[in-house]
Order: sequence, then C-alpha cells, then structure tokens
Amino acid sequence: MQFGIFSVSDITTDPTNGQTPTEHERIKNIVTIAKHAEEVGLDVFALGEHHNEPFFSSSPTTTLGYIAAQTDKLLLSTATTLITTNDPVKIAEDYAMLQHLSGGRVDLMMGRGNTGPVYPWFGKDIRAGIPLAIENYALLHKLWREHVVDWSGKFRTPLQSFTSTPRPLDGIPPFVWHGSIRSPEIAEQAAFYGDGFFANHIFWPKEHTQRMIALYRERFAHYGHGDPDQAIVGLGGQVFMRKNSQDAVKEFRPYFDNAPVYGHGPSLEDFTSQTPLTVGSPEQVIERTLGFREYVGDYQRQLFLLDHAGLPLKTVLEQLDLLGEEVVPVLRKEFASLKPAHVPDAPTHASMLLKAQEVTA
Repeated sequence: MQFGIFSVSDITTDPTNGQTPTEHERIKNIVTIAKHAEEVGLDVFALGEHHNEPFFSSSPTTTLGYIAAQTDKLLLSTATTLITTNDPVKIAEDYAMLQHLSGGRVDLMMGRGNTGPVYPWFGKDIRAGIPLAIENYALLHKLWREHVVDWSGKFRTPLQSFTSTPRPLDGIPPFVWHGSIRSPEIAEQAAFYGDGFFANHIFWPKEHTQRMIALYRERFAHYGHGDPDQAIVGLGGQVFMRKNSQDAVKEFRPYFDNAPVYGHGPSLEDFTSQTPLTVGSPEQVIERTLGFREYVGDYQRQLFLLDHAGLPLKTVLEQLDLLGEEVVPVLRKEFASLKPAHVPDAPTHASMLLKAQEVTA
C-alpha cells in the first residue's frame, strides 16, 4: 500500500500570529515538505492545480519536475490535474516529459477542481464540466496509446495525423487516478478505463465515500477489469497530531476555526465526528485510518493533507516526522496483514512495464 501526502497549495494567514507567507515562501516550502516526505519514508507526494488566489500551484509539472531532480524514490502525483480546462494535448506532452525526467516516478489524478471561475478564464462553460471531463480524457487516453492520432470532438479543434511528443517512457503511459468528491460520473469513467479512483474523503461522512467507491468497484467489474475488490482505490485524509491528543486539539483549533474552507462553520468536535478529519495522537490516527478499510474495502493509496490552513513549515515538518516514524510503519504492517493475495498493489511504472513485457514475451 502506498502512503503519502498531498497539498492544495493554499496561502493562508497563520491565525496565531497574523503572519501570511509570501508566494515565494510557500513555493520553496513545498519543495522542502516534499523532500522531507521522502526522508521520513513516505511513498507519494501529490500537488494540486489552481489558477486563483490564495493558491500558488498553477504549474504542478514545473514544481514536480524540480522536486524529481532532488529526490530518488518519491512517486510524484497531482491532486488534481484539471482535465476540464487544460488542453488534453498539453497534458499528454507535459506529463510524458515529467515521466521521462523523473525516471517514471509520476502518475496523475484527473479532476474538475472546485473553482467555478476557472472555466470562463480558460474559455470553457462550467455547465459542460462532466462532458468536458469525459471527452478530454478520452482524447488524452488515445494520445498516450496511439502514435498517430486523428480525432474530432465537441470541445477543441480536430487533430489530423498528430503525434504527441515525447512519447510515454518505455511506451507505458502514466497511471491515472480519477479524483472526485461528489460525482458518480467520474467513478463511472474510472471504472470504464480500468483506472484508479481517488475519493477525497475529507469533507463528507463515510457513508458518502462508501457509496461512491462501491459504485466504482461494481462498474470496474462490469467492464471486465477484474473482481470488485481488485479495483484500484485511493483515499484522502486529514490529520493533525501531537503525542498527547489534548495538545493536538488545543494547537489545531485556531487553524481549524479560521481555515478558508471549513472555518467559521461546524465545530472541530462536530467535524471530526462526522468526517474523517482526525485530530489527536498518532495512535488515534492509526486506529481511525485502519477503520477506513471497514467501509471501503482493501485499498491501494492513502494520502494525508498536512500543510494547510496557515500551519507553519516547522509544524508541518513535525507532522511529517510523526507520520513517518510512528504512524505509517504501523499502517503498512496492519494493512499488509489484512490484504488478500488477489488484491493488487497500486500500479507503478515498473509494475506496468513488467506486465507489458510479460504480455509480449
């Protein structure tokens, strides 16, 4: 099972001292955070894409390429790549390039994002969000698998005898996760292609996540990719830890109360009881995370959100230390002991290349 962190790249004022990091500080800090994730033994670092304040990550491939040059093992991903407002041709080119530069240490999560104004900024209509996601990904899927592409659709100009360059490394396209919080159409899309499905799993009660993943598993099997429990599932998670749970609650409360997304809404206690947010000791995070398996089944990737709501870099690095030293080793052991042999691991470039070689041998 893969464990890692993801960032939405928010630039938020620290409510405890009124200080707001600059864009430059946050950009440099995210590189430090990613490198430390590898140092503490995590598998994945994923970065979101936004084109509006207060976020900085408008070009995740640039940032991930820079991180790739300074890491050795860390798998680099996105959270998410905007399949609706990006040109699928440019996605094909940019992520194939990143794949080569990182030695195959890249996959990506496709999604529609959560910022409505981004659609008109890029000449798109938000009312066509789902059709855009479906058509654009169909083209991207084709570009990575066919050398010469002729194509026409509703949302972009046609292609005639077009070859996307560079070609995917070793002829193996990056593995794709389809990320969604609320859209069953995206779960259906992931199932149709046999791709991964990533449920953000942060803001909603477990019953919602359970229904979405059950739908994906059912449709994955319907399309002939394997049994339902062999579908490739990822979950997001949100944690804040201290050795003592009371200290964690006390320290995190002002950040929660003033966070851009959920601040000034439900209380911290209500939110932690009704969603997967866990604020407490490492032991509590372990227990809560292991409990996800009870309602989604065996899954392949668990990503945690740590660097948000104005938390200072020092605190984020301390959270990473706790995650890498006390939480993830236990989770690895426990999840591995529970997983049946027929349930696959998350695909990597190496595993997909080996499978392709076995097919052609």
